Amino acid sequence: MSTQVTRVIVHLVERYAELGVRVVPPHRQVVAAAVLNVADAGTDCGLDALYATGAELGALLTGRALQVLGCASTDVQGYGKGALVGTGVPLECGAALLHPRLGKAVRECLPGASTIMPSVTKRGAAGACLDIPLHGIADMWSFDHLDTVSLSVPDSPGPDEVLVAVALAERGRPLARVRPG
Repeated sequence: MSTQVTRVIVHLVERYAELGVRVVPPHRQVVAAAVLNVADAGTDCGLDALYATGAELGALLTGRALQVLGCASTDVQGYGKGALVGTGVPLECGAALLHPRLGKAVRECLPGASTIMPSVTKRGAAGACLDIPLHGIADMWSFDHLDTVSLSVPDSPGPDEVLVAVALAERGRPLARVRPG
């Protein structure tokens, strides 16, 4: 990988109830994130190198997420991606990691995935919350799969770091019942 990964964080959310109503089977979402030091990237971020790193991260983070989710890749129904850039990093560095190649690498790991991945890029200090939008891997207009999963890492990103995340969900929101009008 052309940019140094300093940490990988995996965050699993299992919802067994929604407002007091049991959810069976539990609603499961996972976020796999990597923290990269981009101090030497400069203001132009070395975009070509970050594109390549994005592709590598797509495969790495999807593999880690699937491992923790404990399901087959064919069971994933929702996904999203996000980048949280440190206070000294241009937003374009996060975009370069997410957009040209990371999504394609994720889709290659998930049979049936054909939609563009929803994403968010924002700047924040260590511990800032990254809210990652999710939608269906095969139908981005499936209302049941429009969701969000959040990640906050107390010591990341540092001023010269980027936190890049891939989020997967086994199914849509718990107790989903919103229908098109």
